[in-house]
Amino acid sequence: MHLKSDDITRLEIDYITGLVPAPFSHTFKLRLSFDKNFINTQFNIHYTEREGMPEEDITSEGFTLSDDYSYKGEIPNIWIAPFKKLYSESKWSNQKSLGENGGLKLFAKDIHGKITRDIPLNQEDWYLLCQDFIQAIYEISEKESPLSIRFKRIEEEKTTTIGLLFRFSVRKITLTVNEKEGILEWEKGRALASLIYLPDYDYGIASTSEPTKPGTYIDCGDGYWHEFGYGIFNLDEAFDAKAKILEEFEKLNQLLFL
Repeated sequence: MHLKSDDITRLEIDYITGLVPAPFSHTFKLRLSFDKNFINTQFNIHYTEREGMPEEDITSEGFTLSDDYSYKGEIPNIWIAPFKKLYSESKWSNQKSLGENGGLKLFAKDIHGKITRDIPLNQEDWYLLCQDFIQAIYEISEKESPLSIRFKRIEEEKTTTIGLLFRFSVRKITLTVNEKEGILEWEKGRALASLIYLPDYDYGIASTSEPTKPGTYIDCGDGYWHEFGYGIFNLDEAFDAKAKILEEFEKLNQLLFL
């Protein structure tokens, strides 16, 4: 029997990548104590099986030699509800250990001192929530800046610029369309961000300079501009992610002018 989500005061989440090879293989642990005013948080991530691995093999994949990280501090309590909501919606495997494919397992404790240890069946949901929470940690500790996604369409008679600034620390997205600013609902913006990362982007022809020639471009948050007509490719033939991204940005273009 699992705990009533409203009564949970503490969560511990352990994750391992399983059969994933170095330099990608890693483990992380989150210890969360829910307080009325904040989440008392401990986090550490450790990249495994890198001993004796040539430096080039690590850095060529976008990593560094010091990717391990630890944090201890307070995260805004706006994150409590998403964790409790996901816990209440989860189904459980009733297994006590992870298999060779890895994944995450949970420890939970409530206000009555009752505890549960289990492995959720909806692994991807938990993994994505943890990744977003880790991003909040990186923001608050100033390890990373808030995610900024930029979209630009240059036509003969007009230019449209759309910006999305994701503040994971407070689950807030600022939407800017040209000079007009508003707030985008978190789940909607987060779904768009996931969509943006589906295609393959050709960094060999990307540019760090803001585009000035007619075309439609996107900067996914790393400062490189990609043109939709040349440098972005769908990975799934059954799903036109490029067209869907353009469609969603067109909706955002209209959102602040309704």
